[in-house]
Amino acid sequence: MIEWEIGERPVDYPLAVARMEARVAAIRAGDAAELVWLLEHPPIYTAGTSADGRDLLQPDRFPVYRSGRGGQFTYHGPGQRVAYVMLDLRRRGADVRAYVRQLEDWLIDTLAQFDVRGERRAGRVGVWVDRGQGREDKIAAIGVRVRHWVTYHGISLNVAPDLGHYAGIVPCGIGDRGATSLVDLGRPVDMAAVDTALRESFERIFASRRDERAA
Repeated sequence: MIEWEIGERPVDYPLAVARMEARVAAIRAGDAAELVWLLEHPPIYTAGTSADGRDLLQPDRFPVYRSGRGGQFTYHGPGQRVAYVMLDLRRRGADVRAYVRQLEDWLIDTLAQFDVRGERRAGRVGVWVDRGQGREDKIAAIGVRVRHWVTYHGISLNVAPDLGHYAGIVPCGIGDRGATSLVDLGRPVDMAAVDTALRESFERIFASRRDERAA
């Protein structure tokens, strides 16, 4: 069984990382169930393992946290749904690349429930929206880490964040693209509706890879 938890208030990023690391160790040891943790953070910039310091344009705007996840700089803050996904890939095919693709499928399927067409882009991790006339904006980011085949970190989906906060970084190292959100696209949904959609989509996307080790 996969446990689901929804945070009632923003969680400081370092505390969230510490909790994830403890849970990953417990899952690895067989002492805890897999977990999907839905939450928000106070405003923060995080730098993944591929982050370029030149992409931090306003270092004093918000706290900056050097993270062990993959990827480059990104923003987290209120109005953004973060999903930290702690799964045992030994039960799901032990394929990290396929797992990242499933995360993309999960986001695309969730967005479709709000009549938003999310798309992949070759060479870019995450989910994008075509705004027309050659413009495309990023609506969801992915950054993962895997320890002993147990995943953590995960995805972030822009529901209704302050998009102006992205001005302090070059998001994901891509300077010629913007950021968008469900509200920015004219979909004023609340976080509870997004959480319901995420859970329904997760069941559709991840059910086929469950318990492969036991098969």
